[in-house]
Amino acid sequence: MVQTLPNLEVLSTRAGFNAAVRHINTTIHIADIIKNHNVGDLLFDGESEGLSGEEIALLLRMLLVDKLGYQARSSNLATVAVDPAALAEEFARWSAVDLLAVYHHPELGLLAANPKDPAQLTAWGGLKKWELLVIYAGDAGKGAEGLCRKAAETALDLFAGIKTKILAELYRGNFQVKKPKKAAPAHSGTGERKRGKLPPERARKKAPPVLPTQAEPPVFTAAPAVTGPLRMTPRYSVIVRNELFHNGNVEAWKRIIDSYNTKYPELQVYIYYDGERILDINALFKWGKVKHGSSIQFSVAGNDIKDVAKLQRYLIQGASPQFEAFLRGSVSTVLRLF
Repeated sequence: MVQTLPNLEVLSTRAGFNAAVRHINTTIHIADIIKNHNVGDLLFDGESEGLSGEEIALLLRMLLVDKLGYQARSSNLATVAVDPAALAEEFARWSAVDLLAVYHHPELGLLAANPKDPAQLTAWGGLKKWELLVIYAGDAGKGAEGLCRKAAETALDLFAGIKTKILAELYRGNFQVKKPKKAAPAHSGTGERKRGKLPPERARKKAPPVLPTQAEPPVFTAAPAVTGPLRMTPRYSVIVRNELFHNGNVEAWKRIIDSYNTKYPELQVYIYYDGERILDINALFKWGKVKHGSSIQFSVAGNDIKDVAKLQRYLIQGASPQFEAFLRGSVSTVLRLF
């Protein structure tokens, strides 16, 4: 009888071997601290740094299914719930089980979250129809596989916005999780800054409106590869205040987003119109379909998201009759906005 060996081809190269070692070390580390912790909390807190979505899927299969015996159910959502905070409030009452939700985001890839935490569900930026969602449920005690299976099935229905009967047994239990401990932020600055006061000559003044300025063309280098689960903001609306979102508005948006990406190359801006993602901003002014009063939405994705409010403020101006402020200078220059 011929013995079938596992596929070890990945170990034949130095890079593959090192990647396998990192994955194994991370898995062992999480396995050591997983007791009384939710895996979603650990991943959300940065324990998965350096792991791709595919590697996280392997980690969850090994730890939750093989090691802990969690029950898993999956579905491509035909309908979706619209209030993640309400879902988290309901799941938080399920003291009989531990839950983990894994969503295959169309732009960000695999995302894992503790569905009892509204912040983690909000970080997904909303669910989309027909995308894959997997629910893991466990820790209800020995012989409670049936309850865990029912919990996973019920959670899927709630994520799909389907009204369903919730077993009373899910509300009776002693399962509790510990939140991962975060390191205290390092203190910096003078004593006055720590007390929230500054000398009169350094007192903060109300900043005047920022006008677009030009910077020398930057030296572009390859952006660092972003690994691990990303986070995405909710979709923010920008109301078109120009009579028509024409070519000038489009060019203003391009330069605003280019400025943002130059300052934060690890972040990505997604544009949506009428519920669909826009891959080419030029499509927004074709045939004059985006008119005064229309709503264009955007989201920002990454690991350390910054300056979203400022980006929204500039995009609002870029969609108004004041768009020309962003078109000054050569098209080869990058505006210094952020």
